[in-house]
Amino acid sequence: MTAEASSPITEPRWFAAALANRPEHRDVQISGARVHLRCWGDDTGSGVVLVHGGSAHSGWWDHIAPLLASSHRVVAVDLSGHGDSEIREQYPMETWTHEVLEVAKAGGISGKPYVVGHSMGGWVTAVLGATHPDAAAGLVIIDSPLFDEPPEEIIIRQLARVPKAHPNKEEICVRFRTEPRQDTLLPYVARHVAEESVRETEAGWVWKFDPEMFRKRHEAGRLVNLRELLGNIVTPSLYIRCELGMVSPEMAREIAGLFAKPATVVDLPDAGHHPMFDQPLPLVAILRTILAQWDAGH
Repeated sequence: MTAEASSPITEPRWFAAALANRPEHRDVQISGARVHLRCWGDDTGSGVVLVHGGSAHSGWWDHIAPLLASSHRVVAVDLSGHGDSEIREQYPMETWTHEVLEVAKAGGISGKPYVVGHSMGGWVTAVLGATHPDAAAGLVIIDSPLFDEPPEEIIIRQLARVPKAHPNKEEICVRFRTEPRQDTLLPYVARHVAEESVRETEAGWVWKFDPEMFRKRHEAGRLVNLRELLGNIVTPSLYIRCELGMVSPEMAREIAGLFAKPATVVDLPDAGHHPMFDQPLPLVAILRTILAQWDAGH
């Protein structure tokens, strides 16, 4: 990581302008749990739902969503167990896909949304497309290794993690890291996301995700086989492979070829697994382009 969340920060103009476009925060009850969402843009046109990765939250999109909101209603979800949403006893993939669809409606999107999922959120997006083929207008999956379990070292590290409360916000924010870790995080993005990732409790400052989430998911085992399900996806789809991320060119081509209509694959140059942290503007450019193309085809 070339910049810690505590590093001196000089924000570029575009980033400051994006954060000045503050989201509207809403909550909705879904299958017995309160689910939080952030909304940008007018609710009169087509809409986009942004789905974060594991242990992340809707605030990871705070600097991305406003740059899409000039043309679309944009809604970012905190999947249950993440961010400001409530925790569950179990986190089946089907529940998360249901949350995405309900959040689109609760966030003011009329009609079929475009769904954009990063990492674990790409799993959710793919399962949604396979099990609800008429629910979305388009799917974007960002650097999700859809066939692979997390590497063994990540599983061991996650299962061994002991939740710890920190005495103040500054101390916990400087410990912010992505998983998997990557060499480059823009310091102003890392700082903002770190501050959005914590909350104060009676015991001290803690991370917002359910500390038992990984254990609950790992012990339940894999519930879906995407090699079998991807052939059910008939929705127009884009697969974004990050050049320095978790997905090889060969895996990206194999994944794309399993869709009922092969997905388009775009390589994002010099991007780590978390492109909103190191290549946010090129990511926005790709998303704007595909949304415009899909809009023109409707």
